[in-house]
Amino acid sequence: LGQYQHALDDKGRLTIPAVFRDSLAEGAFISQGFDRNLMVMTATYFQQVYQRINAMSITDPAARLLRRLILSSAYQVEVDKAGRILLPQNLRQFLGMNGEAMIIGQGEYFEVWTPAEWGRQMQTLQDAEANAQRFQALDLGA
Repeated sequence: LGQYQHALDDKGRLTIPAVFRDSLAEGAFISQGFDRNLMVMTATYFQQVYQRINAMSITDPAARLLRRLILSSAYQVEVDKAGRILLPQNLRQFLGMNGEAMIIGQGEYFEVWTPAEWGRQMQTLQDAEANAQRFQALDLGA
């Protein structure tokens, strides 16, 4: 949960906020996200996603696209002793990331955004009228 801003070092390593490090102790996977972002998943959550993708029919064009999106850009990463993970070069290029990163908690995973893209996302999220329309069909009741 939460949002944090951290800098990438010269080697493309990103410091992970301390609140997320324990959940990554058993390993993690990074992949392209569904927006202009990256997803960093715990090993357990990634295995659940992987199993669900594998259960989909390869004859379904949407399933094949999802498989390509997630699996072709997925890398196993480890948190080093300094609390950093290496963002693969092709994923940094996908984001256009050089310098600062926003780390956004999402429960079972967290996202990595450039500050500019996260700023655009926040503008969308802060539109109360649009939110009322876009979220009305989702059931958040207990």
